[in-house]
Amino acid sequence: MMSGVNPKTEKIAWWKQEDWLAVWLGAFFLAALLAGMRLALPPLKWSTQADLTKLFSPAAFTSVAILCAVYFVTSLPGILATGGSLLRYAAGFPVVFVLAWLAQIVAGNATVSYWGVEYVIFSLLFGLVISNVTGLPRWMLDAVRTEYFIKTGLVIMGATILFQEIMAAGALGMLQAFLVVTVVWYFSFWFCRKMKVDDEFAVILSSAVSICGVSAAIASCGAIKGDRKKLSYVASLVLIVAMPMIILQPWMIRGLHLSDAVGGAWLGGTLDTTGSVVAAGALISETAMKIGTIVKFSQNVLIGVAAFVLSIWWTMRSPAAGQEKPTAGVIWERFPKFVLGFIFASLLFSFYVSPGTVKETKGLIAGLRTWWFALAFTSIGLETRFTDLVSMEGGRPLVSFLVAQGANLVWTLLLAWLIFGGVLFPVPVL
Repeated sequence: MMSGVNPKTEKIAWWKQEDWLAVWLGAFFLAALLAGMRLALPPLKWSTQADLTKLFSPAAFTSVAILCAVYFVTSLPGILATGGSLLRYAAGFPVVFVLAWLAQIVAGNATVSYWGVEYVIFSLLFGLVISNVTGLPRWMLDAVRTEYFIKTGLVIMGATILFQEIMAAGALGMLQAFLVVTVVWYFSFWFCRKMKVDDEFAVILSSAVSICGVSAAIASCGAIKGDRKKLSYVASLVLIVAMPMIILQPWMIRGLHLSDAVGGAWLGGTLDTTGSVVAAGALISETAMKIGTIVKFSQNVLIGVAAFVLSIWWTMRSPAAGQEKPTAGVIWERFPKFVLGFIFASLLFSFYVSPGTVKETKGLIAGLRTWWFALAFTSIGLETRFTDLVSMEGGRPLVSFLVAQGANLVWTLLLAWLIFGGVLFPVPVL
């Protein structure tokens, strides 16, 4: 029988807390990039049988093995610092990594990509199959580190949210993005409360609907230290609902006789990924595709702002009704520290890293971030039961999501007509 301090009340050294460990790990990757490291990422995109064969070639396997080794070695100190087992992590991590790799390969198919089905859904599904068919083996437990992986990816993601790109997104695009995000988020959160959906679920769902789908859901969940099962539920909803919208919205744009500019702005403000905006916009015209991409990008760059605001708001809330508001010390203790890493990375790459280096490393940083997120969603699947997702809060989040998405479609169409239809401003020429 163990004696001494109760592990539930023992205070963990600040530098060993998971948030800070994610900051250290994300900072290491960004520092290595700035020092000249150029890690070769394995190929994931394919459309033909010949392309697929290359993804499983000896060269591709070597690239996957090297990347797996790098991720394992660099993440290991954080695992050990939180009491994890070296042997169990070494046994389980390669399995999680391979599942994440296969999920990205399936999502990398040209047809799958066209329909806007992201690696997230396949990472989640592969993990769910194992957890629900065979159960998660005990020797894999130490490798299922959802929050550690997500927070590391978010710190790295900060290096892709640049001030210069926010300005370049265009004044009209930023105006529409701001009005969409604020109004749709508030309406969605209000409706979720009316449906008696808990606040944690409401924040993640509202962010996904109003900002930019899965990425916003990930950032908001991290900012409020939300339940990862709720995150996987919302991410699944986002991707399932997005698929028919890619086809239906261009058809509606034609049926409503909207101009290319208005149609593109509507697509950019409602579809949840840049890829789906490009695909749907291409069904209309080059102009629609360009304006849609600008508007989508304008919403994407608000992820960091939203995560920061949400983290402050959430930490300042009282723990329960009737209790005193937390002190500054309590607020600092609750505040998600990875947000500071996110902001620092954004400021560093916006103002202190040369534009040439930023351009050179942009694709690699996005790829590294995606691998951490793929590992995170695979981990979510591995520790979740299908029944947990299906039965969540009696279907109320599903109804809330659909109503919020409907409101998003109507409000964004009105804004697109006012801002890009020549009503309030001249129609932009691209």
